[in-house]
Formats: sequence, structure tokens, C-alpha cells
Amino acid sequence: QVQFVESGGAVAQPGGSLRLSCAVSGTIFVIYAMGWYRQAPGKQRELVARITTGGTTNYADPVKGRFAIYRDNNRNTVYLQMNNLKPEDTAVYYCNTYGTTMAWGQGTQVTVSS
Repeated sequence: QVQFVESGGAVAQPGGSLRLSCAVSGTIFVIYAMGWYRQAPGKQRELVARITTGGTTNYADPVKGRFAIYRDNNRNTVYLQMNNLKPEDTAVYYCNTYGTTMAWGQGTQVTVSS
């Protein structure tokens, strides 16, 4: 059974930074492209960043230049470095495979507020 365990969410001030981590178990991590997704209150879940097995990255327009996704295949972990945070980044953040997603984890709450 695949499990995604997200961590690192917190309350941050506008302009601040956070690093999210997602530990993946129960599957062969290296064969999957991975994504970070977020869901804000009252909105649908959206993809914010993805990374291929080879390390190619792609970002949603609202986070380009501020967020960075990377992966450590030795640790079965994917990360999301978030800089210059904005109040509109407030959401629950999830990781999952990119494309056909699997069962979702609990996510980690990010709140950006002064």
C-alpha cells in the first residue's frame, strides 16, 4: 500500500520561506514522476509543481520563480522549497504521483499571514 506522509507546514509571514517534505513508502519511488498539489478552502485541489524521474521540473504560473521541487531517490522523499510566500499560498499541501494519482495522504497545512 502506497503511503504519502507530508510534513513541514507551518504559519509563515508574507515573504517568508518553508520547506515541505513528503516521505513515500510502499512503492518503487524512482519510477514515478511526482507532484506537489494544494487545496485552499473552498477551492479544488491544484497541481503546483511536478518533477519527472529524470529531474525535469515544471511549475504552475502562480508559483514560478518562488517554489522549487526536488527529489531524493535514496530517501524516497520529495521536497517543495517555498520562498517569498504570499497569503494566496495558504492551503493544505499534498504530494502524490503525477498523472494518475494514488490514495492521498493527510497533507500539511501552510498558512501565510502577518
